[in-house]
Amino acid sequence: MTVWRTTSAKVGTWFGFVLMCLGMFMAILDIQVVATSLPSIQAALAISPDAMSWIQTAYLIAEVIAIPLTGWLTRVLTLRWLFVISTTVFTLASLGCAFSGNFASLVVFRIIQGFAGGTLIPAVFTGIFLLFPARQHPIAGTIAGVTAVLGPTVGPVVGGWITYHYSWQWLFLINVAPGIIIVVGTAALLPWGRARLNNLVRFDALSLALMALALAALEIGLKQAPASGWFSAACLGLFVLVIVTGALFVIRTRKAVQPIVELATFRTRPFAIGCALSFCLGVGLFGAVYLMPVFLAYVRQHDALRIGEIMLVTGAAQLAAAPIAGLLESRVNPRLLSAFGFALFAVGLGLSAFESRTADYDEMFWPQVLRGFAAMFCLLPPTRLALEMLPHKQVPDASGLFNMMRNLGGAVGIALIDTILYGRSSGHAEALRARLAAGDAATATAIGLDRLPSSLSDASVISAIDKAALAISANEAWAMLAAVALIGLLLVPLARERSQPD
Repeated sequence: MTVWRTTSAKVGTWFGFVLMCLGMFMAILDIQVVATSLPSIQAALAISPDAMSWIQTAYLIAEVIAIPLTGWLTRVLTLRWLFVISTTVFTLASLGCAFSGNFASLVVFRIIQGFAGGTLIPAVFTGIFLLFPARQHPIAGTIAGVTAVLGPTVGPVVGGWITYHYSWQWLFLINVAPGIIIVVGTAALLPWGRARLNNLVRFDALSLALMALALAALEIGLKQAPASGWFSAACLGLFVLVIVTGALFVIRTRKAVQPIVELATFRTRPFAIGCALSFCLGVGLFGAVYLMPVFLAYVRQHDALRIGEIMLVTGAAQLAAAPIAGLLESRVNPRLLSAFGFALFAVGLGLSAFESRTADYDEMFWPQVLRGFAAMFCLLPPTRLALEMLPHKQVPDASGLFNMMRNLGGAVGIALIDTILYGRSSGHAEALRARLAAGDAATATAIGLDRLPSSLSDASVISAIDKAALAISANEAWAMLAAVALIGLLLVPLARERSQPD
């Protein structure tokens, strides 16, 4: 009877963990499906074009604030109740978003949804190390890794399909049924723990305010910099605010008896390098998921559904790589697997830097395969490298910081991509106009014109020039992403502790 109960508990824990991964997938997917359908939401709620991006920005700011808090919340509530409460709040906020009648209420519910969703992601990676013995970490890590990287990839096609066949409200209503299942399932199946609600009395509200202000200013600054200029007064003010509030947060946190974020974990070299690798992966992973739709929508003129179908190649490659990465993870040094992953990731990103203006499914196929296959080796081994050797009490805080770095990498990567697209496209367009004005027939052919145009002010000529200029800038952005992946490759050898034998 004792053996049966033990086996039953282990099976229940695995089912509970799978439901946790489903909750994380729901939170990650929500960002992508909404991004696909922003024009539909804008039209329905009469939102001005300059305010529309705040539907996403509000979610992302709340999410990035919540992620590093997950460790403290796990200690206070236990992993089980943190996940139950967060999923409940996320589900209710999704309902609020679906029934929002104006822009203000939608943004409020997106903030609540983003904060709750932000805790679900690191909680899953914490669960790998707290719920299972070391021999089962590769299996649990593979399940979590596939879930984490698959959401951004399938999001565009899911969002496009929902918007095409239903209304924008269903982007949020699809969260309700899974949310109820996850709440009930995790409450029943995850192991019990002892909550430390007395920690709420000693909660450092000032540290939270400083951290929230620094992260929010950073996100807003990165969002504004490509359009306003990195050295504009507004952006410089935001970045100075980041430095001041960030420094005050670090000083106060280091002196705190019970800090809301345990920054001392960065003294462990494998963890610090693992976080740097997570940042580099975020730049490439989120950057690629952002850059491909921009090219396919504005240069190739595809709709959201077709873009999602093309990008499914990356998801298929990720699924194919998952069992291989999981199998090798328990047998091969994580530094070697990480190096392999970032090298292959750099190649996949670099190949896209040579795509033609007419690139479509066929030309994008192999770069996507390489990137998708590599992504699993850029996520799972660095996660093990960063978290596996830490004491259990440090894992919740460390998981939050590790996952926050990937999200910040994504924010920085998208800002750099927009900077290249905004800053370089006009120059490329001017150069193309100059060549056409000089009678360069080869340039006319290269940008898709049948012959040299008689007038450069013709609408079709302007469109061809703009598309060609954007395609050139996109290739430069791909090259930048590849360079960041190479930086990740160079960081991998530094992940070994000095006293650790090779």
